[in-house]
Amino acid sequence: MGRKLFVGGLSWGTRDQGLRTAFEKFGQVEEAKVIMERETGRSRGFGFVTFANQEDATRAMAAMNGATLDGRTIRVNEAEDKGSGGGGGPRRDGGRRDGGFRGGRDEEF
Repeated sequence: MGRKLFVGGLSWGTRDQGLRTAFEKFGQVEEAKVIMERETGRSRGFGFVTFANQEDATRAMAAMNGATLDGRTIRVNEAEDKGSGGGGGPRRDGGRRDGGFRGGRDEEF
């Protein structure tokens, strides 16, 4: 298990400091981050907490999964590594949405 935890089901009002405060009782928190929408600045309802050591992260996950924070029942799991694939990069098919065949030589077999 890693030191970084995923925290889901957060209240719209939960902010970084509130998340940090809720988890600090289990050990040294290096970072607590609530993920916000770029366009609106509103919480997306989840965040991440990174602990200084794995043992503290394990204890926090066991104690906080299913606990209530700011009036909401939260889910706490080990965070998964962000994969290198997918995402919002440029389209490789020249922007075509139909994904169709662009043509080729007409050959008879």
